Amino acid sequence: MRQSVYIFSDGELKRKGNTLYFQGKEGKRYLPIENVRELLVFGEVNFNKRFLEFLGQRHVVLHFFNYYGYYVGSFYPREHFNSGYMTLKQCEHYLNPDTRLTLAKKFVRGAAENMRRILLYYENRGKDVGHVREKIEDLTGAVNSMSSPSELMAIEGNIKDLYYRAFDTILSSKDFLFENRSRRPPQNRLNALISFANSLIYVYCLSEIYHTHLDPRIGFLHATNFRRLTLNLDVAEIFKPIIGDRVIFSVVNKGIMKAKHFESKLGGTVLTEEGRKLFVQQMEDRMTTTFYHRGLRRHVSYRELIRLELYKIQKHLMGEREYEPFVASW
Repeated sequence: MRQSVYIFSDGELKRKGNTLYFQGKEGKRYLPIENVRELLVFGEVNFNKRFLEFLGQRHVVLHFFNYYGYYVGSFYPREHFNSGYMTLKQCEHYLNPDTRLTLAKKFVRGAAENMRRILLYYENRGKDVGHVREKIEDLTGAVNSMSSPSELMAIEGNIKDLYYRAFDTILSSKDFLFENRSRRPPQNRLNALISFANSLIYVYCLSEIYHTHLDPRIGFLHATNFRRLTLNLDVAEIFKPIIGDRVIFSVVNKGIMKAKHFESKLGGTVLTEEGRKLFVQQMEDRMTTTFYHRGLRRHVSYRELIRLELYKIQKHLMGEREYEPFVASW
């Protein structure tokens, strides 16, 4: 089974025969290439062209984060599933205002519905979040009347603002207060967790896109531009509540993450190396967790669920089946 490999220490990544190894201060760590799905690098790591060529041959994506856990970029090997036909279909849907708006609305509705399901889950367990859920339902009902992606982004922002303000009620922790959404840098521990979780979901989605015919540069909700990949941002919106946020609630409510796992840096708050390792392990556990998928009538992992979502988008673009975003059923 192929796995995500996380590198937190400084050192050097090398190829030796048909395997990889990481040389760090604690010695060598061998990484059989057939077991590696992707590499996520947080430390200061050196490597050479021969190493990158080997990753390209074995279709392994390499993601980089800086010391503070912010996503920097990726080595995205030449797409082995590259499809000119699919790229044209993505461009057609993006350049046509109606077809782009159709997909953009579906991403917003899917994200909003998963937020609503999260709130309903905790409301049924005695948390006073019903009023927030109702406001989100009202805003979600207005999504269909939006006439442009910029209007959709605005209403999505309003939905998120409401949703995040329910976090304090769900968590009930004086060490993890939301206050306001803050980024780059986050201004408190909870915002640091949200930002770090979102960054991980962005790269998980990007890695899964690599194994499809889709082009990550062409999104629909987030505007395609010269600076960044966008399709992974679109897809990540659906999974942030049911993957990242659920992990945040778990690590805080179970006392896994504590105040000692954060430090003040860059004029804000970031996770320590120990904190990042703890949170990454919880995220990895979530990604490999399986659940019964009612539509497929079998168990799937959350990692597989992202790939399945991308396949649904492909079918929509080809005109085979209209895309409907995944919504949690619990």
